[in-house]
Amino acid sequence: MKKITIIGAGFAGLTAVRQLRKLEQDLEITLIAPRAELQYLPSLIWIPSGLRKREDILIPLDNFFKRMQVKFVQATVTGLSDDGRTVETDQGTVSNQGLIIASGGRFIKKLPGIEHAITPCEGITAAEQIRDRLQAMQGGTIAMGFAGNPNEPSAMRGGPMFEFLFGTDTLLRQQGRREHFKMIFFSPAAKPGNRLGENAVQGLMNEMAKRDITTHLGHKMVGFEANKVKTEGGEFDADLILFMPGMTGNLWFDHSPLPRSAGGLVQANQHCKVEGLEAVYVAGDSGSFPGPDWMPKQAHMADLQAECAAKNLVAELSGQTADASFKIELMCIVDSCDKGLFVSRTEHKNTVLPANKAMHWAKRGFEWWYLRQYR
Repeated sequence: MKKITIIGAGFAGLTAVRQLRKLEQDLEITLIAPRAELQYLPSLIWIPSGLRKREDILIPLDNFFKRMQVKFVQATVTGLSDDGRTVETDQGTVSNQGLIIASGGRFIKKLPGIEHAITPCEGITAAEQIRDRLQAMQGGTIAMGFAGNPNEPSAMRGGPMFEFLFGTDTLLRQQGRREHFKMIFFSPAAKPGNRLGENAVQGLMNEMAKRDITTHLGHKMVGFEANKVKTEGGEFDADLILFMPGMTGNLWFDHSPLPRSAGGLVQANQHCKVEGLEAVYVAGDSGSFPGPDWMPKQAHMADLQAECAAKNLVAELSGQTADASFKIELMCIVDSCDKGLFVSRTEHKNTVLPANKAMHWAKRGFEWWYLRQYR
């Protein structure tokens, strides 16, 4: 029986489990993660408004692992050895004949004073902090922004920041409190969200203007203070700061033979194969893949890469040609708690649909559809 190990219990890791089991029943699958649970990150945007609570989007995976006949190892990975055949953890070692790395990315927190900003996509706890801070505020300035990894154009997560921005504006208006707040959106990019396509960028900028959201764009970040955002183009006061920094690789990559990209991610080819290592694949935020600079770091892309990695790993272990590749596709609904802007982009087409209530409900419907396979 072939022994396959998956590192990570996020979107890529769980999709890899499903795809492996679909392809071959006679596999010994071990998954390593700190906890047997999935945080459904796309719905973090609804926690500040109360549309979602922790228990709605934190999914225990015990039943899923049992159905999929997965051995779960609760541990934190600390490194790799034997060219990937041995995974080192704080609870001991796990051997394998094939490995899929799906351990996500790590936010770059090097800016001075970044501890004064909340990073929303760090998880449910961060979203709850935003909720509680907003509830306690009687007025003031709310600043939200994001940056990237200059050495890895795709290693950023800007889309959710637009959702937190518009969602917060919607919430304050619904509460009749919006006139007591100033909202500022900032980014070192002159055209933030450019990866969504030119039409989407213009639509987002128009939406900010419509909602009376001030912008501070095109200036390199310098740092933060408790109540201040500092850039090379000036600084401004803020009572609540939300900031999504760029992403890089996990710290444990430094204790492994994994090849790294300039931005610190695991270097892979179009088949999700890790360069130079046998039967080692990567999917999702952990990997650096060939493709356009707008290739997203999002759950949909992670799922596509995980399916590709699983197919090729099974093929390689069976002595077959491992030549499956993944579709490069950006697909998202930029939600504002009551309506959503649909955006899709491939190498041949870019579609943007005006914000409407149907897209908001479509996003909520997709959440239900996606999570039912893990409940």
